[in-house]
Amino acid sequence: MRILVINAGSSSLKYQLFDMTRHSVMAKGLCERIGLDGHIKHTAEGRGVYESNAPMEDHAGAVRAVIGLLTGPDTGVIAGMGEIGAIGHRVVHGGEAFNASVLIDGEVIRAIEACVPLAPLHNPPNLVGIRACAEVMPGVPQVAVFDTAFHQTMPREAFLYALPYEYYERLKIRRYGFHGTSHRFVAKRAAEALGRAPEDLKLITCHMGNGSSLAAVKNGVSVDTSMGFTPLEGVPMGTRSGNIDPAIIQYLTDRENLSVAQVTEILNKKSGALGISGVSSDFRDLLEAATGGNERAQAAMEHFTYHVKKTIGGYAAAMGGCDALVFTAGIGENHIVVRGMVCEGLECLGLALDRELNKSMSGKEAVISTDGSPNKIMIVPTNEELVIALDTQTLVGA
Repeated sequence: MRILVINAGSSSLKYQLFDMTRHSVMAKGLCERIGLDGHIKHTAEGRGVYESNAPMEDHAGAVRAVIGLLTGPDTGVIAGMGEIGAIGHRVVHGGEAFNASVLIDGEVIRAIEACVPLAPLHNPPNLVGIRACAEVMPGVPQVAVFDTAFHQTMPREAFLYALPYEYYERLKIRRYGFHGTSHRFVAKRAAEALGRAPEDLKLITCHMGNGSSLAAVKNGVSVDTSMGFTPLEGVPMGTRSGNIDPAIIQYLTDRENLSVAQVTEILNKKSGALGISGVSSDFRDLLEAATGGNERAQAAMEHFTYHVKKTIGGYAAAMGGCDALVFTAGIGENHIVVRGMVCEGLECLGLALDRELNKSMSGKEAVISTDGSPNKIMIVPTNEELVIALDTQTLVGA
């Protein structure tokens, strides 16, 4: 079976075409500036890279452009659209309605629409992508894979906020968590690499990129995660503040004559590592600046790694231990210094980093703890698109 994986944004559309007999990517690409002048970059197995400006009036036009490239004489990897057996969609928010991936039908679309107030920037373009594929490829089964689904196993003490309970009952204000597809993949893969059953493990997975979140995965299910009602909660990130005293919002609106929307914009796009350093949200830039003596860049790295470390300690306490600490995503997989800073002092949890392995195995799946470490430290590269493809294959096959 060939499965097309779609991740639709407000003016963009990422895609990957999988051959599920090999679990391999046949082609992938990105459509940008949809509705404007349009641009597409397409990479095909054995065909190289194709890039051009291509006007796309809407997402349906982008899907048509993708199909044209997938089947084209110079860019294609399949003979025709009929070879695509199913389409898997990343959907950011499923609320409490979905604890697993689902085949898309009218009822599912209505449920995703009902979650729009919870994810106003993400769910609408996700729905646009679903409708565009239905228009261009009618009759092809579609599956929704939710960022929030994996964390629906969190117990009440982990997902509730200490607000009047009516706000949870009436408005569904609670902690949902995100990056669930990534946390699910790396937790399962870590168990396989360790030769252990997921049901026998207590794992802490660290998805660290421009957006970062941690998850406590006990007996194969998520019991806590650092992101909350929105992806703004949790550890500090590239441009997001993470946890702050909520009274700061009112203080800034009063003292700086800002609206709540303006403060929210600052917390999401001008804070985190960028806000503290004044240099960049990219940790490669921060390391270079810190090495050159920039104190604020150093402070940004220390702030991030301190709060990640503190969260790891909290999750180990909540689960009654930690069999393995797993790093993934851009920073987690590739940033030697950040991993080293996070692991400094974690020997108290039975997690001892091998400094040489940390350097030599960066970017690869590997155990990077010392031979004598009671518990393991691991790198597991994430593959969210493959998870979407596998879920799609399972549901369509069923």
